Amino acid sequence: MTARFAAIETLGAWLLGLIWIAPLFWAIWAALHSGAAATGFDVFAPLTLENFVRAWNGAPFAQGLLNTSIVITIALVVQFALCTPAAFAFARLSFPGRDLVFALVLVQLMVSPDVLIVQNYQTISRLGLIDSLLGIALPYLGSAFGIFLLRQSFRQVPQELDEAARLEGLGPIRRLWRVYVPLARPTYIAYGLVLVSFHWNNFLWPLIVTDSVSTRPLTVTLAMFATPDQGLDWSVITAATLMSVAPLLVAFLIFQRQFMQNFMRAGVR
Repeated sequence: MTARFAAIETLGAWLLGLIWIAPLFWAIWAALHSGAAATGFDVFAPLTLENFVRAWNGAPFAQGLLNTSIVITIALVVQFALCTPAAFAFARLSFPGRDLVFALVLVQLMVSPDVLIVQNYQTISRLGLIDSLLGIALPYLGSAFGIFLLRQSFRQVPQELDEAARLEGLGPIRRLWRVYVPLARPTYIAYGLVLVSFHWNNFLWPLIVTDSVSTRPLTVTLAMFATPDQGLDWSVITAATLMSVAPLLVAFLIFQRQFMQNFMRAGVR
């Protein structure tokens, strides 16, 4: 019976995997064929790369890719710079109200970013950052999830290492940089991958806060391209979609094993 259940479980996993990946297979098929052949599923239809050329020339994907990369870089650098000392303070320093402040930080995890869109837009408008890359990134420069994740990782560092660093005369900042940050490298990698994935796919906030081609990220560029005004040629649209997701998909395929291992080492269950 155990072997039979294992076989059923394996078969179910394969079926779910095929269902999940079927849209990607269809997108690849449609992108490599003409519009008529994309819906006809003619296995003898000739392959073509013309759809990718038309998609690339039909929208500023290069500018969108650059804008997305800049936003991701800003978010990564600032979040790591802000979350690291905050997580260290909550993990190893003692100060009045530490647990209460940490609980208030965790409240942010219960608030959906979409709930704050109106207030964030008003704030960005008062700062004069509408239609700017900094305006896209600014609401995401602080992260309760990043603080929580790094705090959990820092708390797993043996106390003996911290005491040895104290005996060497290292202050809090140098202990953080010399002891805690190197040991938390798997956590930084895992969190960085999640952060890149989130900002690569983020759509609603960039759509609201940007008005020009020069500041739109890749997701908004793709949405503007796939509109009825541009004509609904699904072969071209799927080619544009594949160009948009290809870097993220390739990165996931390359780092998927490391991604899962880093999350397990970081203590995320």
